[in-house]
Amino acid sequence: MTADLQVRDSAVTAVPHRFRIVGAGPTGALLALGLARQGYDVVLIDRLSADSLLKRSRAYAITHSSRRLLQDLCLWLPLKDAMEPFRRLRLDDCAAQRTAWFSLRDLRRENRCADAIGWILDHRPLMSLLLSQLRASPGVSLRLGDAASAEEIALSSGSHEWIVAADGPRSMLRHSSRLAFWSHTYKQGCLTAKLRLSGAEPDCAYELFRPEGPMALLPLGKDAYQVVWSAPLNRCRDRAACSSAELASALDEVLPEGLSVVELLDEPGAFPVELSLAPSLQKGPLLLVGEAGHRCHPVGGQGLNLCWRDVSDLLNLTEAVRQGDLVPRSLARRYSRCRRFDLAGVLLSTDLLIRFFSNHNPLLMPFRRLTLLMLRHLGWVRRLSLSAMTDGPGSFLKPLPK
Repeated sequence: MTADLQVRDSAVTAVPHRFRIVGAGPTGALLALGLARQGYDVVLIDRLSADSLLKRSRAYAITHSSRRLLQDLCLWLPLKDAMEPFRRLRLDDCAAQRTAWFSLRDLRRENRCADAIGWILDHRPLMSLLLSQLRASPGVSLRLGDAASAEEIALSSGSHEWIVAADGPRSMLRHSSRLAFWSHTYKQGCLTAKLRLSGAEPDCAYELFRPEGPMALLPLGKDAYQVVWSAPLNRCRDRAACSSAELASALDEVLPEGLSVVELLDEPGAFPVELSLAPSLQKGPLLLVGEAGHRCHPVGGQGLNLCWRDVSDLLNLTEAVRQGDLVPRSLARRYSRCRRFDLAGVLLSTDLLIRFFSNHNPLLMPFRRLTLLMLRHLGWVRRLSLSAMTDGPGSFLKPLPK
């Protein structure tokens, strides 16, 4: 075998009883747990130790598509106390000086019973629960702190074993398999930090469109928030490196009137932002799940939810294989095909949002004001927009589960 991962292109003809998943972050861990509960044997590999997997300081916006997946896997109730719901969403176009509000009545009817537009979930309680459930699952073999190479993983895999790349945007398995991959790096970067705010509306999340890039304020409980601040990458890195007082002052200058920073709660981080997509999410027995196969701008908090819809669709297909309703050799192609519309819709819409709102173009200003005016006064426009954000673009074509 050469240094490149030699992925078998022949069809998998027998029912695969085992999955080898590389990447034990929220996406890979959730997929491993779901597969194990369906009766599959799962090997979950990550180069990071359990302690390192828990250390990440960030929070996730959880939408209704992710709520349904967590409920299906019996994880919703154990996580509910760790999640902060928000029942209103404030959308500001700072350059056009227009504001629109979303509320519970703008949700689709099937989602209103959950009594929230969305939830904010911190990384640590999520990963703590997933790792504890994985350790207790007899169908899962955990190999954390394992720096196995792509070649070693391919050599050790059985002839009827699926290999899942859930190892993030720099996936070694995707690279070694030579799957086609398209990527565009934005000029913007992203700064994340946790902080305390005064003057914020209760039960409210904020999305602010600013000429240098969007800013999200995500409630973490009481007066704690996570800020996700997009701007030119060098500016993000400079802000992350400055003192707490300087960063708080910079935030106070751009926050909506009445909001102010009380204190920072952690060390800010800055990272580049990109738009990327693998046209095919499979090659032979290799499946790309999560950011190994796609990545979008963090505007609207779509990233993790898009990854978890990969998990949801793949689990639906593996259950169909287990029940005998789908032949095993069709699994990979069906998975790649069924994810295309959702991925294309989210990647295209987030990219258009950035191009439409993150600029000073005076020719676009009337259209931006009209957009906010429609969101402010037309309920069907708000419902359509919120459905795309909370359930995915594909939800327009089918009824939601009750």
